[in-house]
Amino acid sequence: MNANEFDWKKKYSHLIGTAVEAMKLVKPGDSIFIGTACAQPQHLVNAMVEHSEHIYDAHIIHLLTMGSAPYASEKFREKFKMNSFFIAENVRGAFDKGVGDYTPIFLSDIPHEFEAGRIPVDVALISVTPPDINGLCSLGVSVDIVKSAAANAKYVIAQVNQNMPRTLGDSFIHVNSVDMLVPFDEGIITVEASTPGDTLRRIGQNLARLIENGSTIECGIGRIPQAMAEFLHDKKDLGIHTEMFGDWIMELIDCGAVNCSKKTINNGKIVASFAMGSRKLYDYIDNNPFFEFHPTEYVNDPFIIAQHDKMVGINVGLEIDLTGQVCADSLGYRFYSGIGGQVDFIRGCARSRGGKPIIAMPSTAKDDTVSRIVAKLTEGAGVVTTRGDVHYVVTEYGIAYLHGKSIRERVLSLVNIAHPKFRKELLQAAKAQNYIQPDQIELAWDQISYPEELEHSDTLKDGTEIFFRPVKPTDESTLSEMLYSLSGSSVQKRYFTFTKNFPHRDVQKLTNIDYKQDLAIVGVVPAPAGDQVVAIAQYFLDPKLMMAEVAFIVQDEWQDKGMGTLLLDYITKIARLRGVKTFCATVLPTNKAMLNMFYNSGFKINTEFDGDAYSISYDLDKNQ
Repeated sequence: MNANEFDWKKKYSHLIGTAVEAMKLVKPGDSIFIGTACAQPQHLVNAMVEHSEHIYDAHIIHLLTMGSAPYASEKFREKFKMNSFFIAENVRGAFDKGVGDYTPIFLSDIPHEFEAGRIPVDVALISVTPPDINGLCSLGVSVDIVKSAAANAKYVIAQVNQNMPRTLGDSFIHVNSVDMLVPFDEGIITVEASTPGDTLRRIGQNLARLIENGSTIECGIGRIPQAMAEFLHDKKDLGIHTEMFGDWIMELIDCGAVNCSKKTINNGKIVASFAMGSRKLYDYIDNNPFFEFHPTEYVNDPFIIAQHDKMVGINVGLEIDLTGQVCADSLGYRFYSGIGGQVDFIRGCARSRGGKPIIAMPSTAKDDTVSRIVAKLTEGAGVVTTRGDVHYVVTEYGIAYLHGKSIRERVLSLVNIAHPKFRKELLQAAKAQNYIQPDQIELAWDQISYPEELEHSDTLKDGTEIFFRPVKPTDESTLSEMLYSLSGSSVQKRYFTFTKNFPHRDVQKLTNIDYKQDLAIVGVVPAPAGDQVVAIAQYFLDPKLMMAEVAFIVQDEWQDKGMGTLLLDYITKIARLRGVKTFCATVLPTNKAMLNMFYNSGFKINTEFDGDAYSISYDLDKNQ
């Protein structure tokens, strides 16, 4: 028999019933599981409420649910109690009124609770596709914890909906495991992608910088994945292993960025447990063998996640304190969402070879009136990702790497990516707690902005790529390391002394600048703990004369590679664009390399010798 001619209603007529008939299986006191997210069986949910005369003290169990939630109404309080693993917008108001319970739990642990009976399921209301010739129904856009709930429920009631896309993978339930099939076609709940604003786009751009070719990506819920997608178009051989995805995934496949060819496991396949998006997305994944849907106990298992090389997990936070504690499920005492899969992927990615666990969030909330980076978490706020688990934190102002860092280093890193209007008060709060040294410089951050446009890549003589960028306050530690690594000869050429003492009070003056009157450009290379500073060029401007004193330091092992010449050329270009008229420098006679660099710069050099050192000056608008 041709599959298209298969009359499933005839073959399984003994299992077919109406929603009203199905609700007779529900008894007072039952625990009722409702299918997840956009696969919520709306017809069954409405029937449960409309025909609930015989139902009392039923316990509604659900994860993230979309669409309507009539059982959350105050008038049904005696009939339905809610227990949610994730508080969605449609039930948030009810929870605020005390209608229902919230169970904080790692997403990967929920199926085990069903199986063990610690969270009992009496009735599971789910959505499925029509059964195929073999009696298999696909769970469609939500497999997640639905499969486990159905497997452990006493009764399974399945709304059979022809509009549900047939997703492949470990996503099927056999009709023999269903107690009643309720045919009812209705539109699958959709979530249309919104156009991201400037803040989210800057976050997306920063996230893209952390994603290497060949990485496998996980994205949590929210608008950030859509904002990031446009900045991944030029990436190659990306893979996807994620608990959920939205419309953003289509553009990355269509542009060729995602092909899953380098995935360590499930090679050549996009793996997910549920999808939330437009009808276009649902049509895109329908019977598409490129997509495999698996249950949560597989997708969110940190052991499975860790097996992917270069696994990048991107999840969101509501606030983070200066020590690195991330709150993601509550606003103070008010439970707002849920733990979800954040910790599963944070820990899985941390154990991946080349993995990157990331927390992403806008730096502020409520129209820039509240900082999400805080001196201490709001009273009542719970920690989802601990200080020990946190790695990367990303806002629109940059990237902070916290893992293995001291509290002082964490404070400076997080302040550096906070909104400028809050940085001073964050530093002051950190000083009050002795998190940082009392003499830490506080700049007028509301008047100073990091000049991202001055970031620039170049290539040394030996072909090594070097990244030049303005110095940041967070460079203090690595700049100090560079200074202490210098040979005595290099120190003497720069500082005219053989000192080997570079205390905090001095080094921080090099890293905390206004980027206008004083400018420092550092050359950095990748290192396990973040950017490693290997060179620095500085100028100190006299604004009245528009004359700048310029100085350079290049780490010994990076000398004789053309680094100084590149730095001089670049800082000269910046200075000319900013209207600086003259450069001057003091150079020892023994510093032949620096003298040659100036003489070969293409400018007419004026030189004076006082018996100890050369005083060099030249006009930036007068080439030889």
